[in-house]
Amino acid sequence: MKVYHASLKEAQADAGVLAVQGPSPFERLDWLALLCEMCLAPAKPRVSVASNGTQVAALPWMEAHGGAEALANWYNFIARPLGDAVLLSEITRSLPVGRASFAPMPEEDARQLADALRRTGWVAISEPCDSNHVLPVKDRSFAQYWSARPGALRETVRRKGRKGEVALRIVTEFSPTDWDAYEAVYKLSWKPGEGSPDFLRRWAEMDGAAGRLRLGIAEIGGQPVAAQFWTVEGGTAFIHKLAHDERFRKQSPGTLLSAAMFEHVIDRDGVSLVDFGTGDDPYKRDWMEDVRTRWRVRAWRKTAVRHWPTMVRALARYKLQPLVSPNRDG
Repeated sequence: MKVYHASLKEAQADAGVLAVQGPSPFERLDWLALLCEMCLAPAKPRVSVASNGTQVAALPWMEAHGGAEALANWYNFIARPLGDAVLLSEITRSLPVGRASFAPMPEEDARQLADALRRTGWVAISEPCDSNHVLPVKDRSFAQYWSARPGALRETVRRKGRKGEVALRIVTEFSPTDWDAYEAVYKLSWKPGEGSPDFLRRWAEMDGAAGRLRLGIAEIGGQPVAAQFWTVEGGTAFIHKLAHDERFRKQSPGTLLSAAMFEHVIDRDGVSLVDFGTGDDPYKRDWMEDVRTRWRVRAWRKTAVRHWPTMVRALARYKLQPLVSPNRDG
């Protein structure tokens, strides 16, 4: 058994680790490297790796607040271990910290990580931390999916689309001009200031070069008034960013653009799932059909005395929480 704790750069040079990358941006080392370079402290990311010669497990994390935390920020839909779950215990046994926190995690991954931590001498708790709205396409065409949407939504698209005021286009290759249009709309939207616009641009460039980008733009009189940043990967369409100019709200350009984006990824890309990320915004329920719970795993080494006060407080709060029966993740 080989276990080592590497920098992100070292992990990217390990063919075994590259082979267990997952089918989403958040499970690719190149995406994590870009996130670290532009949004996180570049010196802090780590990847812990265990290999028995045939199977590999890898746990991306970063040093933060005196412990290990998920290699993630608000751009991540998920944070999870990679590769063989059986080998996770080899990683948690030698993890060079006394405290750990990982979120947002799919339920099964959270359970496996918490079990591995407990087996190797940690005190670990797993608790719900967020919601994830998704659409399982179930081999439907867009027309079949659309017929099941709320009547008010379908009527809005019918009426506003019939007027012909809003021109829609979806691009799959990165263009500085198109991305400038996206950024211009975002600045005029109801959204708060973007955390790292330079990171988003680099991400769009990277995924455009790989054929994963789906950038939607709505225009009125040649002026961009709504924009959406999606990517498609591993049979899933990921909805990352939506924005529209509030001055044109009556024309519903964002709603018209969303309908066009769903049609594109369902009928042209043939995705099996559309993922709206974390957050329980009410409008997501008009477009999506399932809600999955995302989880946080927190753990403390029993021998890490300096973390005992935090551990005791967390355990006390955990025991006072009501029981939760979340939806099962896929």
